[in-house]
Amino acid sequence: MTEEVRINKFISDSGLCSRREADRLVKEGRVAVDGVIADVGMHVRTDQEILVDGKKLPGSGGMILIAVNKPKGIVCTTDPDDKDNIVNFVGFRERIYPIGRLDKDSEGLILMTNNGDLVNRMMRSRYGHEKEYVVTVHKPVTKAFVERMGSGVPILGTITKKCDVERTGNKKFRIILTQGMNRQIRRMCEHLNYEVTSLKRVRVLNIGLGDLKEGEYRNVTEHEKRELFDIIRYSKE
Repeated sequence: MTEEVRINKFISDSGLCSRREADRLVKEGRVAVDGVIADVGMHVRTDQEILVDGKKLPGSGGMILIAVNKPKGIVCTTDPDDKDNIVNFVGFRERIYPIGRLDKDSEGLILMTNNGDLVNRMMRSRYGHEKEYVVTVHKPVTKAFVERMGSGVPILGTITKKCDVERTGNKKFRIILTQGMNRQIRRMCEHLNYEVTSLKRVRVLNIGLGDLKEGEYRNVTEHEKRELFDIIRYSKE
């Protein structure tokens, strides 16, 4: 990712400290960019090496973006007090965090990165970023159920956006959402008197789960990254 951001934001997004504290570190000459002492207000990129007190800053020297096939029981949080958090589960060599959430009882694709700007841009729901799921329920999927799910369901004090829903088996369907409401699919099904027995996310935007095995992860390819950045290029403040 070649977009430039102010150095204090980059340092803050790494989780090291606040922007104000980052400015102080730069003023004190404790921050170097590609071997040169940084200036307050300068802009930097993720492909540059950024050192704070001589230590490489997580997220610098190249963006990390991986696709994880999350099993049930793993929680999409960075909270160290939660022994089942996804950061511990993946055990990546550098500090990374999940883009969005996938509830504990669900499985499938979750993206993880060291780039806070990418997280922010992908999480802006007003841009309608697609997420695709395959779902199994406890009783036969009817035509009426598919039509109701796709036309909008009242949950959490609002009506869900229209979405693509397709029956794929007696008790299975595929759904593409452009929202990120808490436990949205489960709540939609519950409103229509259906119980979800299995829920797997298989795609986020252009990145698919493919044949990635449960519990494993892979690096997102350069081609996928280019496509992704093209899709989200307008997702800016």
